[in-house]
Amino acid sequence: MLSGVAAFAALPAVGAWVSLEGIQGPASSGHGAHGTQTAPMGSSVAPEPSTGSGAAHATNHAGHAGFAGGSVPPERAGIDPTAILHDFDRGTTSTLPDGRTLREWDIVAVDKDFEIAPGVTFPGWSYNGRIPGPTLWAQEGDALRIHFTNAGAHPHTIHFHGIHRAEMDGTPGIGAGSIAPGQSFTYEFDATPFGTHLYHCHQSPLAPHIAKGLYGEFIIEPKEGRPKADNEMVMVMNGYNTDGGDDNEFYSVNGLPFHFMDFPVQVKQNELVRIHLINILEYDPINSFHLHGNFFHYYPTGTMLTPSEFTDTISQAQGQRGIVEVRFPYPGKYMFHAHKTEFAELGWMGFFEVSAS
Repeated sequence: MLSGVAAFAALPAVGAWVSLEGIQGPASSGHGAHGTQTAPMGSSVAPEPSTGSGAAHATNHAGHAGFAGGSVPPERAGIDPTAILHDFDRGTTSTLPDGRTLREWDIVAVDKDFEIAPGVTFPGWSYNGRIPGPTLWAQEGDALRIHFTNAGAHPHTIHFHGIHRAEMDGTPGIGAGSIAPGQSFTYEFDATPFGTHLYHCHQSPLAPHIAKGLYGEFIIEPKEGRPKADNEMVMVMNGYNTDGGDDNEFYSVNGLPFHFMDFPVQVKQNELVRIHLINILEYDPINSFHLHGNFFHYYPTGTMLTPSEFTDTISQAQGQRGIVEVRFPYPGKYMFHAHKTEFAELGWMGFFEVSAS
């Protein structure tokens, strides 16, 4: 199996162009953009092969932008973005003498190869063997214990966004600091404040430790709860640097480029859909989320119970996150993607498929 740019350039039947928002034209000439052929999105005719430095996608067998032949099957990739949508890990629970709930998790840092695009192997560093790592779910006020073991080849930590004592911050040189290969440490703190948060490795050099896959979502539910969602899910926006440089060649949600083009997110008409959205993209300063044909309420960081805006597009800097709530009034397939065209054309796009209620 190939890895890096060599495999990227070898992908079959390519043409790095799609039409977003009705704007027709070539792919961005910025970093990571590949190919110059044109063909309208939805066309069943594949474009001519690109003469660029290796294009990432074409009009595939399903008649939409994506990898020729489709995205990598989850069982082959080692990542299942659809399963990650609804995989909320509530930990092992017990009750403390003061009546509070104690939640415990075991997290292991492990080096693992993932096939992120056809023929492209990414040498990842992962939490529990997946990118992104487990979605940890707790309720405000719970006591938390995260038993961390470093089974990788490099020092790692877990840094949680939230409120806790300094020695639990997962910062090198403070408390336990860096956890060496073969060593373990238990992070202990209370679940506060409520909101949509994240965790990631904070070992220096920081950029590669994040970019190689050491991150995950950390959700703290308000003590009184939120209005019940009919369909609650997690979307982690990430990228992959496959050539050792300081940019990305692929972009995705929940780990696999173009996955949700081939496996649309299934929702029902008029149901309340709640998305915990996080941007953990490294090597690019900003990411975005745009939904076609609908508007949504947005709650930055999820730390308030009232939305800040009603919109169809939001932007997030790295580490920013929030909650998207939407009801689809009409059935059909509605695209969602980064509004940065380059990111979309290199994997960060998908569909919601809305069925009649």
